[in-house]
Amino acid sequence: MRFGVIGAGSWGTAFSKLLIENGHEVVIWARRKDLANEINTYHTNRKYLGNAQLPELLRASTDLTETVARSDIIVLAVPVKYLESVLERIKIPKIVLNLSKGIDRKNRTVSRIVQSLLPNAEYLVLSGPSHAEEVIRRLPTSVVLAGKNEKLCREIQKSVNSEYFRVYTSTDVLGIEICGSVKNVIAIGAGILDGLGGWDNAKAALMTRGLYEMVKFGTAYGAQNPLTFMGLAGIGDLLVTCMSQHSRNRYVGEMIGKGKKLQDILQNMSMVAEGVYTVKPLLELASEMKIEMPVCQQVKEILYEGKNIQNAMKDLMNRSLKPEIRLKELMNFDQGPQL
Repeated sequence: MRFGVIGAGSWGTAFSKLLIENGHEVVIWARRKDLANEINTYHTNRKYLGNAQLPELLRASTDLTETVARSDIIVLAVPVKYLESVLERIKIPKIVLNLSKGIDRKNRTVSRIVQSLLPNAEYLVLSGPSHAEEVIRRLPTSVVLAGKNEKLCREIQKSVNSEYFRVYTSTDVLGIEICGSVKNVIAIGAGILDGLGGWDNAKAALMTRGLYEMVKFGTAYGAQNPLTFMGLAGIGDLLVTCMSQHSRNRYVGEMIGKGKKLQDILQNMSMVAEGVYTVKPLLELASEMKIEMPVCQQVKEILYEGKNIQNAMKDLMNRSLKPEIRLKELMNFDQGPQL
């Protein structure tokens, strides 16, 4: 197959290498000419992937129109906040395989953005615990691929799967997207506790209650399958994003926990921490659906309102007493918005 990968950051580049190894033709679109030249000439992407060697067959281009025209499948690997401006330049409906995770400023998941701009495109999303820094090294990784067209989903599954990159399938597009969006916000909270140091009990509780918030929100929003949240895109990606040294969202939280200012942290990062930009639209949607997300709410108040971390923890610990799990909050499948 011919793939056009839109975005030459760490994940787009690592995924391109995987596709080349699987025998596919790949053109990767880079916004910057110097990065495209580096990939084509030196077969590296040092800014995002250090000394990792890229296949000589991987070709980079700064021409988005050419990249799309030469491809059967478009792979989205750009930060969600830039996605609309990129998709507005793509006029030909294609098969769209999304790797990006988040909710944009218009309160849309990626499938909604694609649907509004490319309504005739076939849409799939790939997610799971898959840090590019390990995929580029061919370390064992497992993910899930979701799409409404099950036949196409199985075809793409076979084309992407490899001896070190195992791909499962699902039809729960919205569930997979919500997992990928909410876990980044929870990971910022986990990182804040890492920055404080020695808060293992609290971090475990925050991750667990964060998962509960993910399930509550996802079921209300229209997720198809409750087991999605227990799978690779749910608890799997949540665990790695909250714990890994490669996690950008956890890193942002850790720096906040150490007393750094959000603006200073972001200015010194070369990659985007999606949770920073997802938390506001996520909570706006939750408010519309009358869903309580106290962990995500405290993360937002710490990031954007300068709330004291200790006070945020007190507010979480002093909420009204209740049962751990209330089934009525989790019984909204197929009741929320649909694609």
